[in-house]
Amino acid sequence: MPGAIGALDCTHVKICKPGGRRGYGDEYINRKGVASINVQASCDAQERFTSIDANWPGSVHDSRIWKNSDVGRFVTKTLGDGHLLGDEGYGIAPWLMTPYGNPVQPHERTFNRIHKKERAVIERCFGQLKKRFPILLGQVRLRIPKVPSVVVACCVLHNAAKYLNDRDDDFIDAQDDDDEEGDEDDDDADLRIRHRGQERRRAISEILHDGNQN
Repeated sequence: MPGAIGALDCTHVKICKPGGRRGYGDEYINRKGVASINVQASCDAQERFTSIDANWPGSVHDSRIWKNSDVGRFVTKTLGDGHLLGDEGYGIAPWLMTPYGNPVQPHERTFNRIHKKERAVIERCFGQLKKRFPILLGQVRLRIPKVPSVVVACCVLHNAAKYLNDRDDDFIDAQDDDDEEGDEDDDDADLRIRHRGQERRRAISEILHDGNQN
Protein backbone atom coordinates (compact mmCIF):
# COMPACT_ATOMS: atom_id res chain seq x y z
CA MET A 1 0.00 0.00 0.00
CA PRO A 2 1.74 3.20 -1.15
CA GLY A 3 2.43 5.58 1.74
CA ALA A 4 1.23 3.23 4.48
CA ILE A 5 3.36 3.38 7.64
CA GLY A 6 1.25 1.07 9.81
CA ALA A 7 -2.23 0.01 10.89
CA LEU A 8 -4.59 1.28 13.59
CA ASP A 9 -7.38 -0.37 15.55
CA CYS A 10 -8.91 -0.85 19.00
CA THR A 11 -9.40 -3.93 21.14
CA HIS A 12 -11.31 -4.47 24.37
CA VAL A 13 -9.66 -5.71 27.56
CA LYS A 14 -12.19 -7.09 30.01
CA ILE A 15 -12.25 -5.68 33.54
CA CYS A 16 -14.33 -5.97 36.71
CA LYS A 17 -17.12 -3.42 36.50
CA PRO A 18 -16.30 -0.56 38.90
CA GLY A 19 -18.98 0.30 41.41
CA GLY A 20 -20.18 -3.28 41.86
CA ARG A 21 -23.80 -3.51 42.97
CA ARG A 22 -24.07 0.22 43.48
CA GLY A 23 -24.64 0.67 39.76
CA TYR A 24 -21.68 2.91 38.97
CA GLY A 25 -19.33 2.40 36.06
CA ASP A 26 -21.85 2.02 33.23
CA GLU A 27 -19.48 3.92 30.94
CA TYR A 28 -17.25 0.84 31.00
CA ILE A 29 -19.94 -1.43 29.52
CA ASN A 30 -19.15 -2.01 25.84
CA ARG A 31 -21.51 -2.84 22.98
CA LYS A 32 -21.37 -6.54 23.92
CA GLY A 33 -22.58 -5.78 27.45
CA VAL A 34 -19.20 -6.50 29.04
CA ALA A 35 -17.15 -4.17 31.27
CA SER A 36 -13.91 -3.29 29.48
CA ILE A 37 -11.20 -0.81 28.64
CA ASN A 38 -11.12 0.12 24.95
CA VAL A 39 -7.44 0.04 23.95
CA GLN A 40 -6.24 1.85 20.82
CA ALA A 41 -2.97 0.80 19.22
CA SER A 42 -1.01 1.21 16.02
CA CYS A 43 1.64 -1.16 14.72
CA ASP A 44 4.18 -1.55 11.94
CA ALA A 45 4.64 -4.29 9.33
CA GLN A 46 6.90 -6.24 11.72
CA GLU A 47 3.96 -6.71 14.15
CA ARG A 48 5.42 -4.29 16.70
CA PHE A 49 3.28 -1.74 18.50
CA THR A 50 4.12 1.88 17.69
CA SER A 51 1.56 3.58 19.96
CA ILE A 52 -0.80 2.58 22.78
CA ASP A 53 -3.70 4.40 24.44
CA ALA A 54 -5.33 2.33 27.20
CA ASN A 55 -7.22 5.03 29.10
CA TRP A 56 -10.75 4.85 27.69
CA PRO A 57 -13.88 3.13 29.04
CA GLY A 58 -15.35 0.34 26.94
CA SER A 59 -18.41 2.33 25.83
CA VAL A 60 -16.30 4.95 24.03
CA HIS A 61 -16.26 4.56 20.25
CA ASP A 62 -13.01 3.88 18.39
CA SER A 63 -13.25 7.05 16.33
CA ARG A 64 -13.62 9.25 19.42
CA ILE A 65 -10.51 7.71 20.97
CA TRP A 66 -8.62 8.35 17.73
CA LYS A 67 -9.66 12.00 17.53
CA ASN A 68 -8.58 12.63 21.13
CA SER A 69 -5.40 10.55 21.20
CA ASP A 70 -1.85 11.86 21.16
CA VAL A 71 -1.00 9.81 18.07
CA GLY A 72 -4.12 11.12 16.31
CA ARG A 73 -3.07 14.71 16.91
CA PHE A 74 0.53 13.92 15.98
CA VAL A 75 -0.18 12.37 12.58
CA THR A 76 -2.47 15.20 11.50
CA LYS A 77 0.50 17.55 11.75
CA THR A 78 3.50 15.45 10.74
CA LEU A 79 2.71 12.54 8.40
CA GLY A 80 2.77 14.42 5.12
CA ASP A 81 2.32 11.81 2.40
CA GLY A 82 2.22 8.92 4.89
CA HIS A 83 -0.89 7.38 6.40
CA LEU A 84 -2.18 4.66 8.70
CA LEU A 85 -4.67 1.96 7.69
CA GLY A 86 -7.93 1.80 9.64
CA ASP A 87 -11.21 -0.08 9.34
CA GLU A 88 -14.64 1.30 8.47
CA GLY A 89 -15.21 2.35 12.09
CA TYR A 90 -13.03 5.40 11.44
CA GLY A 91 -13.67 8.40 9.24
CA ILE A 92 -11.39 8.62 6.24
CA ALA A 93 -8.71 11.33 6.28
CA PRO A 94 -5.51 12.03 4.34
CA TRP A 95 -3.56 10.47 7.21
CA LEU A 96 -5.96 7.54 7.81
CA MET A 97 -7.03 5.33 4.90
CA THR A 98 -10.24 3.31 5.35
CA PRO A 99 -11.91 0.90 2.89
CA TYR A 100 -14.62 1.85 0.41
CA GLY A 101 -18.05 1.28 1.94
CA ASN A 102 -19.66 -0.20 -1.17
CA PRO A 103 -16.96 -0.80 -3.79
CA VAL A 104 -18.30 -0.75 -7.34
CA GLN A 105 -15.42 0.17 -9.62
CA PRO A 106 -12.55 -2.30 -10.22
CA HIS A 107 -10.01 0.08 -8.64
CA GLU A 108 -12.20 0.31 -5.50
CA ARG A 109 -12.38 -3.46 -5.15
CA THR A 110 -8.63 -3.74 -5.68
CA PHE A 111 -8.03 -1.13 -2.99
CA ASN A 112 -10.29 -2.91 -0.48
CA ARG A 113 -8.67 -6.27 -1.12
CA ILE A 114 -5.14 -4.96 -0.54
CA HIS A 115 -6.24 -2.74 2.33
CA LYS A 116 -7.85 -5.69 4.14
CA LYS A 117 -4.75 -7.84 3.68
CA GLU A 118 -2.35 -5.19 4.97
CA ARG A 119 -4.54 -3.88 7.80
CA ALA A 120 -4.82 -7.41 9.22
CA VAL A 121 -1.39 -6.92 10.83
CA ILE A 122 -2.95 -4.98 13.74
CA GLU A 123 -5.48 -7.76 14.35
CA ARG A 124 -2.62 -10.27 14.45
CA CYS A 125 -0.77 -8.04 16.92
CA PHE A 126 -3.76 -7.93 19.26
CA GLY A 127 -4.33 -11.66 18.95
CA GLN A 128 -0.69 -12.47 19.64
CA LEU A 129 -0.61 -10.02 22.57
CA LYS A 130 -3.58 -11.62 24.30
CA LYS A 131 -2.32 -15.14 23.78
CA ARG A 132 1.16 -14.26 24.96
CA PHE A 133 -0.27 -12.50 28.05
CA PRO A 134 -3.44 -14.35 29.15
CA ILE A 135 -4.23 -11.64 31.72
CA LEU A 136 -5.46 -9.58 28.74
CA LEU A 137 -7.43 -12.46 27.25
CA GLY A 138 -9.52 -13.04 30.35
CA GLN A 139 -10.69 -10.49 32.90
CA VAL A 140 -8.14 -8.16 34.45
CA ARG A 141 -8.93 -8.22 38.16
CA LEU A 142 -7.23 -5.00 39.17
CA ARG A 143 -8.39 -1.52 40.13
CA ILE A 144 -9.12 0.60 37.06
CA PRO A 145 -6.16 3.03 37.51
CA LYS A 146 -3.72 0.10 37.31
CA VAL A 147 -5.10 -1.49 34.13
CA PRO A 148 -3.53 0.93 31.58
CA SER A 149 -0.06 0.30 33.02
CA VAL A 150 -0.55 -3.46 32.71
CA VAL A 151 -1.67 -3.15 29.09
CA VAL A 152 1.25 -0.89 28.15
CA ALA A 153 3.74 -3.18 29.93
CA CYS A 154 2.44 -6.20 28.00
CA CYS A 155 2.79 -4.28 24.72
CA VAL A 156 6.37 -3.30 25.56
CA LEU A 157 7.22 -6.93 26.36
CA HIS A 158 5.54 -8.03 23.13
CA ASN A 159 7.79 -5.64 21.20
CA ALA A 160 10.84 -6.93 23.06
CA ALA A 161 9.89 -10.49 22.11
CA LYS A 162 9.60 -9.44 18.46
CA TYR A 163 12.97 -7.70 18.59
CA LEU A 164 14.56 -10.83 20.06
CA ASN A 165 12.87 -13.05 17.46
CA ASP A 166 11.08 -14.95 20.21
CA ARG A 167 8.85 -16.79 17.79
CA ASP A 168 6.10 -19.01 19.16
CA ASP A 169 3.85 -20.68 16.59
CA ASP A 170 0.97 -20.70 19.08
CA PHE A 171 0.83 -16.90 18.73
CA ILE A 172 1.54 -16.32 15.03
CA ASP A 173 -1.94 -16.82 13.55
CA ALA A 174 -3.89 -15.32 16.44
CA GLN A 175 -6.47 -12.72 15.41
CA ASP A 176 -8.61 -10.19 17.24
CA ASP A 177 -12.26 -9.46 16.36
CA ASP A 178 -13.24 -6.28 18.20
CA ASP A 179 -14.16 -4.25 15.11
CA GLU A 180 -16.75 -1.49 15.41
CA GLU A 181 -18.95 0.30 12.92
CA GLY A 182 -18.73 4.05 12.49
CA ASP A 183 -21.45 6.05 14.24
CA GLU A 184 -20.25 9.61 14.72
CA ASP A 185 -21.55 12.68 12.89
CA ASP A 186 -19.28 14.98 10.90
CA ASP A 187 -19.04 18.76 11.22
CA ASP A 188 -17.87 21.03 8.39
CA ALA A 189 -14.19 20.60 9.24
CA ASP A 190 -14.59 16.81 9.32
CA LEU A 191 -16.31 16.89 5.94
CA ARG A 192 -13.40 18.80 4.40
CA ILE A 193 -10.94 16.32 5.89
CA ARG A 194 -13.05 13.42 4.60
CA HIS A 195 -13.07 14.92 1.10
CA ARG A 196 -9.28 15.22 1.10
CA GLY A 197 -9.01 11.66 2.36
CA GLN A 198 -11.32 10.40 -0.36
CA GLU A 199 -9.22 12.12 -3.02
CA ARG A 200 -6.05 10.50 -1.70
CA ARG A 201 -7.74 7.11 -1.46
CA ARG A 202 -8.91 7.35 -5.05
CA ALA A 203 -5.40 8.23 -6.24
CA ILE A 204 -3.91 5.30 -4.31
CA SER A 205 -6.59 2.88 -5.51
CA GLU A 206 -5.91 3.78 -9.14
CA ILE A 207 -2.16 3.24 -8.65
CA LEU A 208 -2.82 -0.15 -7.07
CA HIS A 209 -5.26 -1.19 -9.77
CA ASP A 210 -2.94 -0.10 -12.60
CA GLY A 211 -0.11 -2.02 -10.95
CA ASN A 212 -2.20 -5.18 -10.82
CA GLN A 213 -3.11 -4.81 -14.47
CA ASN A 214 0.52 -4.72 -15.60
